[in-house]
Amino acid sequence: MKGYSLRKISLIAATIAGGIVAVAGVTGLSVGAVTGLNMGQPLSWPASGSSCSAPQLAGTAVNVTLSNMGGPMMGGGSGMMPGGGSGGMARGAMRLSSDRAIVGHGTVSFLVTNNGSVSHELVVLPLSGSQTVGTRPLSGETKVEEAGSVGEASSTCGAGAGEGIAPGASSWVTLKLAPGRYELVCNLPGHYSAGMYTELTVS
Repeated sequence: MKGYSLRKISLIAATIAGGIVAVAGVTGLSVGAVTGLNMGQPLSWPASGSSCSAPQLAGTAVNVTLSNMGGPMMGGGSGMMPGGGSGGMARGAMRLSSDRAIVGHGTVSFLVTNNGSVSHELVVLPLSGSQTVGTRPLSGETKVEEAGSVGEASSTCGAGAGEGIAPGASSWVTLKLAPGRYELVCNLPGHYSAGMYTELTVS
């Protein structure tokens, strides 16, 4: 009877181990197939929040959200537009939004979260007296001129300038802003013309 029980236990253990190996194999195949669909790079999926922990930021906090329409393979996660950055995406296909439209002058910190599926960034540009948001001329690279920029947040999980904020991540920057009107933009190729801008008034 004892021998029978040991054989039964061994059989059950072998069955469980075989099931675990089978599940691991299927999971590996699935991951391999999905990675293969994106030319060897893991897919970047949109995130509802950030994977980064920002430090305590000084001054008035402005939360900026970056997003885009389309699936996770759009642009391959690089921030480039389909067609090599030609800017062929329709206006409104991407969005940059802020939780404040007006802040007081002085120290202002921007916490920028990328909820999209491609890289984005934030650049803060002054607006002249009659200039309106979304009307800046585009260069051949479908970008706007950044001369006069007062700062940017484009470093994944870091402060200030970088190579772009990865999907699901954040960046931040603290600036001293004088009274006036500012345009918050994403200036990666084609993103401004796709709708990534909003206005911030500093009183």
